[in-house]
Amino acid sequence: MKKSSLAVLLLLLCLSFHQSLACTTFCLKSNGEVLFGRNYDWTIGDALVFVNKRGVAKTATVAEDGNPAKWVSKYGSVTFNQYGRENPTGGMNEAGLVVEVMWLNETEYSTDNSLPAVGSQEWVEYQLDTAATVDEAINNAGRLRINSDVKIHYLISDRMGRAATVEFLNGKLVVHSGAQLIVPTLTNDTYEKSLSYAKQINLEKATSEGSLDRFTRAAHRTKEFEKNPVSGREAVAYAFEILSDAAAKGTNEGTQWSIVYDQKRGQIYFRTLQSPQIKMIDMKAFDYSCGSAVKIFDMNSKESGDVTAKFADYTRKANRDLIEHSFSRTDLLKDLPAMVRDFVASYPETFSCSQVDKKSSHP
Repeated sequence: MKKSSLAVLLLLLCLSFHQSLACTTFCLKSNGEVLFGRNYDWTIGDALVFVNKRGVAKTATVAEDGNPAKWVSKYGSVTFNQYGRENPTGGMNEAGLVVEVMWLNETEYSTDNSLPAVGSQEWVEYQLDTAATVDEAINNAGRLRINSDVKIHYLISDRMGRAATVEFLNGKLVVHSGAQLIVPTLTNDTYEKSLSYAKQINLEKATSEGSLDRFTRAAHRTKEFEKNPVSGREAVAYAFEILSDAAAKGTNEGTQWSIVYDQKRGQIYFRTLQSPQIKMIDMKAFDYSCGSAVKIFDMNSKESGDVTAKFADYTRKANRDLIEHSFSRTDLLKDLPAMVRDFVASYPETFSCSQVDKKSSHP
C-alpha cells in the first residue's frame, strides 16, 4: 500500500516537472582549475542541502519494478534536495564527481527489465554514492535502468576535469565524452541538437532565455575560459557570471538557485533567489562515516560566506517539513494525503550501515 503510494508520487513528480524544469549546466577546465556551474529554474526554491554518508546499504524506491537496484555507498556527498532526502537534483561527492540533471523532452529510457532499476533522481545519488570518475559513472549508466516518466538528461564531471553528457534516446544510452564532447555544456535540448544550433547561429542573435540560446551563450563563455583562464575566486566569479547571463527571469518561474562546484578544492558556492548572498561549503570538513549524524542546511538561509559549521543534525521533522512545503506549492502534489508524505519522509531511514556501527543503528 505504501509503495503503491510512492509510485503514484513519483509519477506526479514527473508530471509536475514537465515543461518547467529549464536549467543550464557547464564545466570549466583550464590552468589547473576545474569547476562546474548549474542554474536550477523552477517555480519554487525551497530545498535542503544534505551531507550523505558512505557505507550505507540502499535499495531503490522502485521496488514495485521487481528488480530494484541495491548498492552500498562508497563515497560521501553533498546534495541539493527539494523533494526530500535521497531525491537530489544534483551534488558533488568527496571524490570530486559532480552530477546534475536537466529536463529533456526527447528522453526514452531502456525497457530492458534484466537491468536493475532506479528512479531518475535516484540515479544521481547512485552515481555520487558509487563513482569517483566519469568513466566509472558511464559504466554504471550501462548497468542500470531508469524506471521513471521524468524525462531528464545529465551532465557529469570529475575532479580531473573529464566530463560527459548522459542521455537516453530511443531507449538507448547516448554518451558524449572525450573528443565527442566539443564543449562541456548542456541545457534542455539534446547535446547534438544544441551543438548544431550553436555552430550555425551568430552569437549576437542568441539572446533569448530559450534552451538553445542559453546553450550557445554558455558554451561560448566556456570556450573563452579555456583560452583566457583565471584562478581561485576569480574563476568562481566567472562561473557565476555565466549563470547570471543564462538565468531565467520570468515572473511565474525563474532561476531559483545557482551553484558553482570547485572540484579541485572540494568547495561548493551557491546563491538562491530568496537569499542572493553567496554561501560556501567546504566538503572536506564533514565526517562521512556511516555512524555519524546526517547533516542538513536550509538552502535559503540568510547566512553568507562559509556556512560549513552552520549545518545541523538531520531530523525526520526537517525532512517532513521540506516535503510538506514543496508538495503544497506544487500543483500536482498538493492534494497528496499526509500518509504518503509521511512515508516519503521516513523511507530513507530504512537504509542501514553496511557494517556494524556502534554510534548509530541508522545512517
